[in-house]
Amino acid sequence: MFPRPALGSPLQLLLLACSFALAAYAGVRLLADDWLGVALWVVGAALLHDLVLLPLYSLADRALVRGLGAAGRRESTTYVRVPAALSALLLLVWFPLISGAVAGHYRSATGLSPDGYLTRWLLITAVLFGGSALLLARRLRRAAKRRPPAAH
Repeated sequence: MFPRPALGSPLQLLLLACSFALAAYAGVRLLADDWLGVALWVVGAALLHDLVLLPLYSLADRALVRGLGAAGRRESTTYVRVPAALSALLLLVWFPLISGAVAGHYRSATGLSPDGYLTRWLLITAVLFGGSALLLARRLRRAAKRRPPAAH
């Protein structure tokens, strides 16, 4: 009458149960001290993502696709999307140090200088986009070699 659910192997079920147990343990520990603050942070992050960030990077992606041209170039957008996403992720994680907002706290906590985070992030971003451009050039060169010469 009802279709049988695909449960997977016993090892997959065990790993899934362990991941749920670990997530439940982390949730209990996280919510033990300041559950209201954590809940507000999660709701605020979800709203910020859904109402601000998602429309912004959707518009940027649409502009990228239109800029590269839709005919035959749509797969080339991956060579911009991946380094942009990795660079944005690094910026998100290291933004307090890149912006210098926590320079005093960082120096007092670690004894190290926070200088150079912006330079390193820019350098990593340049390497990511440069490597992606090299991969795209290699792919286009291989595709051009495979194409037969056009008949006149």
